[in-house]
Amino acid sequence: MASSLKSLFLLFLFFFTAQSRLTTNFYSKTCPRFLDIVRDTITNKQITNGCDASVLISSTPFNTAERDSSINLSLPGDGFDVIVRAKTALELACPNTVSCSDIISVATRDLLITVGGPYYDVYLGRRDSRTSKSSLLNDLLPLPSSPISKLIHQFESKGFSVQEMVALSGAHSIGFSHCKEFAGRVGLNNTGYNPRFAVALKKACANYPKDPTISVFNDIMTPNKFDNMYYQNIPKGLGLLESDHGLYSDPRTRPFVDLYAKDQDRFFKDFARAMQKLSLFGVKTGRRGEIRRRCDAIN
Repeated sequence: MASSLKSLFLLFLFFFTAQSRLTTNFYSKTCPRFLDIVRDTITNKQITNGCDASVLISSTPFNTAERDSSINLSLPGDGFDVIVRAKTALELACPNTVSCSDIISVATRDLLITVGGPYYDVYLGRRDSRTSKSSLLNDLLPLPSSPISKLIHQFESKGFSVQEMVALSGAHSIGFSHCKEFAGRVGLNNTGYNPRFAVALKKACANYPKDPTISVFNDIMTPNKFDNMYYQNIPKGLGLLESDHGLYSDPRTRPFVDLYAKDQDRFFKDFARAMQKLSLFGVKTGRRGEIRRRCDAIN
């Protein structure tokens, strides 16, 4: 699953599609072991999202791909490896049948379950994008440094409500973020950080200018468990990113933070529903896309 909010919302690309063109049993006849193969491959691994698998494509001397964009620095390398391995196994079992996009969508759901998260149905039948450009992400991808008003506008412009945005922000229950995403705000006045937490973050990120890979867990209390602790952390000043603190300071989003902090079952229900909706966003089908032979390269 995504290691931070930005990697989760790589699903925010391109166009809507009709759900009727996808089905939950799309591969039941053409690749009946699809779900088993993906589930076996992603066991105990963290993976990343992308609705059309454009995030998997490697850069070339002529094009910087999405996976190498600076805003995707926190996408874990083993996530790409897991998808590539799953694709290899599926090509052996049922060649030229399963898209990389569908592999990512199912693996995301399955990994969420392994860390304690809710189940939701995944509709299948996607095709993969034929392009991947880092420049496409600048306006489409919600950034952790964006003010809440901009985030709300981005979500609403794609058909997502404020409550759905807050629910999806619960992806920060697991994963990590690199220091470059928040270190500049730590210690400043009125940024929302708990003073002791700010001191700890400064210490943890002291060398990040020399080592940009230094990172911190998004949820310092239960970093490897998907639960509602993320929402309980925010009012205590234990949110990591500017967007985390903004959720509690903005009156449009704060009621939902309070709701999910008190009611994990409600959070799970709303998160699952929003994730299913998100997994249907930007989907390519039929001739609008392709089934890649390799997930890290265009056919």
